[in-house]
Amino acid sequence: MATFYNKATLTYNNGSTDSNVVSGEIAEVLSATKTVLEDSYDVNTPNTYLVSIVNSGANPYTGLTVTDNLGEYTHPSGTLTPLDYEADSVRYYVNGALQPAPTVTATSPLTVSGISVPANGNALIIYKAYPNEYAPLGDGASITNTVTVSGPTLPNDIEASATIDHANEPDLSITKTLSPETVTENSEITYTFVIRNNGAAPVLADANAAVTDTFDPVLRNITVTLDGRTLTEGTDYTYDTATGLFQTEAGRITVPAAAFTSDENGVWTTMPGVTVLKVTGTI
Repeated sequence: MATFYNKATLTYNNGSTDSNVVSGEIAEVLSATKTVLEDSYDVNTPNTYLVSIVNSGANPYTGLTVTDNLGEYTHPSGTLTPLDYEADSVRYYVNGALQPAPTVTATSPLTVSGISVPANGNALIIYKAYPNEYAPLGDGASITNTVTVSGPTLPNDIEASATIDHANEPDLSITKTLSPETVTENSEITYTFVIRNNGAAPVLADANAAVTDTFDPVLRNITVTLDGRTLTEGTDYTYDTATGLFQTEAGRITVPAAAFTSDENGVWTTMPGVTVLKVTGTI
């Protein structure tokens, strides 16, 4: 509750006198909460935010404005905003019923106007935002964004916040190259598999990662290395010389976590962890 104080002053010809001070309390009937549906964030993957406004009073509220700072934070280079609003993603519900889309008057900070909350009712605003190049990355990184509800009939603005952490999990990709691309019969070629991890967590043996490929044409007399270390057939990998089916044993492939750095402008860069698997054989 908000407490207020007041006193009166009586003036007359030869002076003035003050009354006693009275106090009262304003029972706040409008409340707001903010949540994010996803457990974590990653670059270029949208997060869904929900702002719930509840009116426990007997009178409706109209003409409200909802403003989201999109995670704005202070950096030595200035004020940075790590989230970008996804255009046309806002949805507006009153007592569970979808309403016409409200007016988005600004996108940074995100400003949504014309919100109404009926007496003893609720309003729900849903929208999406993407982490951008200013979103902190790495272990312990997070984004906290705050929404403010304001309006002409509100004695004080209402704030609510939601915090989401950077995804602490692997994010793998694999590319395959051949060298040389043109080869004569009964010559040697090398397949190179580059496995990249853009995630904040490493891929360890217990992840049971494995690479499978069927070489066509079939290779003979293969040699396999992992980051320069020679692997042993039957222990580290299997190979069928009849079908060309190659597969590393589960858990032999490990990949370090990515490294994350922020430059003087607050722009974050990902340097992926890399593991290189090579298979050389005669064609």
